Amino acid sequence: MDFLPKIEQEPIDIIKKYQDERLIKNLEYINAKSDYYRNVFSKNKIDIKKIKSVEDLKHIPVTNKEDLQLYNKDFICVDSSKIVDYITTSGTLSTPTTFAMTDKDLDRLAYNEAISFICAGGSQSDIYQLMTTIDKRFMAGLAYFLGIRMMGAGIIRVGNGMPELQWDTIQRISPTSIICVPSFILKVIKYAEEHNIDYKNSSIKKAICIGENLRNDDFSLNLLGSKIKEKWNIDLYSTYASTEMGTSFCECQEGKGGHHHPELIICELLDENGNIVPEGEFGELTITTLGVEGMPLLRFKTGDIARFHYEPCKCGRTTIRISPIIGRKNQMIKYKGTTLYPAAIFDILDNIDFIENYVVIVSENELGTDELTIRIGCHIHDNNTIKEVKDFFRAKIRVAPEIIIDSIENIRKLQDPENNRKPRKFINNKKS
Repeated sequence: MDFLPKIEQEPIDIIKKYQDERLIKNLEYINAKSDYYRNVFSKNKIDIKKIKSVEDLKHIPVTNKEDLQLYNKDFICVDSSKIVDYITTSGTLSTPTTFAMTDKDLDRLAYNEAISFICAGGSQSDIYQLMTTIDKRFMAGLAYFLGIRMMGAGIIRVGNGMPELQWDTIQRISPTSIICVPSFILKVIKYAEEHNIDYKNSSIKKAICIGENLRNDDFSLNLLGSKIKEKWNIDLYSTYASTEMGTSFCECQEGKGGHHHPELIICELLDENGNIVPEGEFGELTITTLGVEGMPLLRFKTGDIARFHYEPCKCGRTTIRISPIIGRKNQMIKYKGTTLYPAAIFDILDNIDFIENYVVIVSENELGTDELTIRIGCHIHDNNTIKEVKDFFRAKIRVAPEIIIDSIENIRKLQDPENNRKPRKFINNKKS
């Protein structure tokens, strides 16, 4: 199997023609199989035979997370006997949504991860240490396993947390790569320093990073990425994905944005009014899946804000590249005249050495404006700690939120409510 697909190296006009042809076949399948979309077409008097190109998608209403929750079973396009795996979204911002996966969908998922790991400098000789869960109805962990298996590399399923077991595994098996949330790398480093482990001369050569930004909008390493790199000179690769997309955008060795796989997904960037944004501007990523059998999505609004880069990459791929996600649409905070997204706040907190853990809480005051409170846990603090943290914020984003010092254990309980699959660092208590 070709893990550097030919279509990803073709001229833009060839890629566009390819996607137009795939879209027409996709619409025929959805119209025949999806109760939800068949109702959308009928209600809006849409003749799918008139949708001939990606540009024509503007005539079809968008799908959002609430639609998936309210009409979940109506999205399923196959008989229950063809469903082999049930997955749910993480529920970070809302109630988790169930996704039904067929054998064909799992093969597609494996292919996506295989070409993504190859994009990130991977090969059959690599051994990947999976520092994230593969259970709890989680798509990502399963996807990583299937993709690495397809590309012929080795994998060790350690799971999340447990720095002691992570280092025991590294020393025992000598993996070349780790897959994890980047802030966890700092905890792995800290454990190594505290236990005299020579981590700088370990077998690890690179990290595939998920869930958090490593880079600024200009692709330079952000504070978190810089801090990791200063301590441990391994190659860092950013990825972006979601359960709904069943597709990932992964950096190549150039580190200039996540590469689009046109054989798997159609992407639009929309403004507040649902219009395509001009090239180079930020918009809400809206996707149409290609080749999904169980629950294909058409013009699904991810809620994630990003922009596209269109110039060909030095790696040889000609596909568009996605910028770091600057935030989620419904996580935007307007605080003291400044517009913020949680990622910018996390970037500051992750780089204050004495902070062990934290949660960011946004709420509304009696005037309906946003209030921002950060609860931090730290081993050592004094009367100047709060002032010091606020000074960090003023230096970076010009405003300082309310800071409350709490116990590390209390913060851990806030971060990890029962049945959550991943730590929760952002709590939205706004009514709207």
